[in-house]
Amino acid sequence: MTPTWQSWLTLGLSLLAVVVAVVAVSALASLVVRAAARGREWGGLLVRRLRWPFRTVIAVAGLWIAVAISFPAAEWRPGLDHAFLIAVIAVGAWLVCQLFLFLTDLGMRRYRIDVADNRLARRARTQLAIVRRLVVVIVIVIAIGVILFTFESVRALGASVLASAGIASIVAGLAAQSVLANLFAGIQLAFSDAIRVDDVVVVEGEWGRIEEITLNYVVVGIWDDRRLVLPCTYFTSQPFENWTRTTSQLLGSVELDLDWRVSPAAMRDELDRVLERTDLWDGRAKVLQVTDAVGGLVRIRVLVTAADAGTLFDLRCYVREELVHWVQRMHPESAPAQRVLVHEGAASTDASSGTSGTTGLEPEERHTVHDAEPERAERETAADTGDGARSGLFTGTPEAEARGRQFTQAIPIVRQPDADDADPDADPDAGLVDEPTLTTEASVLGTDPAADPDPPR
Repeated sequence: MTPTWQSWLTLGLSLLAVVVAVVAVSALASLVVRAAARGREWGGLLVRRLRWPFRTVIAVAGLWIAVAISFPAAEWRPGLDHAFLIAVIAVGAWLVCQLFLFLTDLGMRRYRIDVADNRLARRARTQLAIVRRLVVVIVIVIAIGVILFTFESVRALGASVLASAGIASIVAGLAAQSVLANLFAGIQLAFSDAIRVDDVVVVEGEWGRIEEITLNYVVVGIWDDRRLVLPCTYFTSQPFENWTRTTSQLLGSVELDLDWRVSPAAMRDELDRVLERTDLWDGRAKVLQVTDAVGGLVRIRVLVTAADAGTLFDLRCYVREELVHWVQRMHPESAPAQRVLVHEGAASTDASSGTSGTTGLEPEERHTVHDAEPERAERETAADTGDGARSGLFTGTPEAEARGRQFTQAIPIVRQPDADDADPDADPDAGLVDEPTLTTEASVLGTDPAADPDPPR
């Protein structure tokens, strides 16, 4: 049957009536909801969530009724009715999802996480976030299934599909193993209380907060505004640190390496004054201890407590800065220092000659040279005093020195005469040796090697 102009006129009037009905019914529903809410927050939230899904449902239903009234016996009506049915199912699923999201929003608004002790609130918000995503996925899957079953061909295949459901489930499970693993891991995280939204964690060496937990991944907000995205299976199979697992209160340390002249008692009094001037400290614990004293320095460790991780970081920085300022201002001798041992003889030589025997050496090399000076002076002193313990086979006595020169084949040089020893009437060149005069081994020992049947070797 060919549509007439009366049918098109009826359709136009029906569409106008649908638009008026949509606006009127939507406004009336909004007024009723706001009146029922009596100025409370949930009324405005419900209107914002359901305004467009509700209007779309009314518009699709009204358009379907208008077409049915305008063209009651048209040949193309079955196909158009099927399209309207699919549209109604889709917008109905949208309306159901928005309604459930409104209910979860109400639950989340009851639990505040902007307070110090928010462990229960974070747990509830995490579970609600996972449940709302799971319900939305289920509603969408059901809507798609209902839409598919509106087709005759799909409905005919339904029996065979159900008959092979066992094999299909095995194949689907193998194909989507990682997806299903993350799905079940996300559900496990939501109800095992291992992590919650806004938990402070350390994962992969990064410090941050849990921002979002989905059915597939977890988003960690790093302290420098980066985002670390990890699969849900990471938190069920890998170790990680959760700083707010039971409570948000934490204990932190501040370490300083100072000179041995530092006074831990005076520093402990200063720590008390520093903590009294700040609100970052929660008053639970404060400790100042000397934890190490090796390598020429004293290690001071300060333990303080705070309400949460962010406050503890600020408190540690504040305490460290105040103690460093106190050392610089009140006890500068306590600042870290490196000492160099200088031998007394070397110091006097430097003072008299204006030069140093270690000039041009680095501080570490000068330290080594000066450390060797006392040992050499001790050996010389022992030799001068004729210490019997120092008289060895080759050192300690003149005989031993001579024996040592023999064994090492040392060749002494004859001293040239001084100017005072020379005869003024003699030849100026007399008594002077142009080349060093060499002495034999016999002259050193005072014996003839040929007369000695068994000379020393």
